[in-house]
Amino acid sequence: MQGSSENFDGNDFERAITMDEFDRYRSEMNEKLLDSGHLGIKRFFALDTQAYEDGALDKRTKELMGLVGSVVLRCDDCITYHVKQCAANGVTREQFMDAFNVALVVGGSITIPHLRRAVDKLDQIVDG
Repeated sequence: MQGSSENFDGNDFERAITMDEFDRYRSEMNEKLLDSGHLGIKRFFALDTQAYEDGALDKRTKELMGLVGSVVLRCDDCITYHVKQCAANGVTREQFMDAFNVALVVGGSITIPHLRRAVDKLDQIVDG
């Protein structure tokens, strides 16, 4: 509820999982998926990795596109991953906000809770 006077600290909601914990869990679960030996899963992971490599569009631009898509699809794990990748590729806070604006316009107000969490993740990365 925007503008509500609830006694809720948004930091308590998502900060239960630190960025290090996110990385550890993601890596562990990806390994389990890939160790399953399923060819389709392995191919999809390879395709996903290759899609973000430099090409006609640079990696930075592709990660921003991935971030916008993740917000529109409302995938918090995906958002966290792409926020980290964007930050690692030099995306500035102003550029993040511009991308978040595009995601909001495309996805509508239902994306606002995900944008809040995205900004929280961005703050965790920038502020350490």
